[in-house]
Amino acid sequence: CVEMAKKLGERIGTELQIPVYLYEEAATRPERRDLAYIRKGQYEALKAELGEKPEREPDFGPAHMHHSAGATVVGARMPLVAFNINLGTSDISIAKRIAKLIRARDGGYMFVKAMGVNLDERHIAQVSINMINFRKTSLYRVFETVKMEAERYGVPVVGSEIIGLVPMDALIDVAEYYLRIENFDRAQILES
Repeated sequence: CVEMAKKLGERIGTELQIPVYLYEEAATRPERRDLAYIRKGQYEALKAELGEKPEREPDFGPAHMHHSAGATVVGARMPLVAFNINLGTSDISIAKRIAKLIRARDGGYMFVKAMGVNLDERHIAQVSINMINFRKTSLYRVFETVKMEAERYGVPVVGSEIIGLVPMDALIDVAEYYLRIENFDRAQILES
């Protein structure tokens, strides 16, 4: 996938004259593994700094924004799992503290991005999580940590949700952990 991302990025940069930044596994610089680093300052900052700051030079294509397409990113990564955990409180500060504890950039779990949000219509707070690599940091580990931290505040976990698609292996890992199935073999799974 990395080589495919690089070839595609080069074609976009050369043929379409759009600046291309490679990210995640295809990144050419360690700091560019994180999409947020590339997007920092959004369109306006990138437009002003492109061609001026060496750290903003694209991996492929011109050192200026395309007149209608701007710039783009191309990457290779594990499937992202958007996983939200609902707390039995409307106190957003609790969700924000828990999110800070579990996210990688603040010293929490690698491959986890998280933030606390309000679900006003339900009168609850939520820890909204992007699992960047579910194989290296499992859903059940993050869920258990959020549950344990919520309990410290006297708050229950009232539910969770997966947004979008999820790899079956991520859910099988959860089932194996919680059901403690002895001698389980994934070949026993009938449907995929």
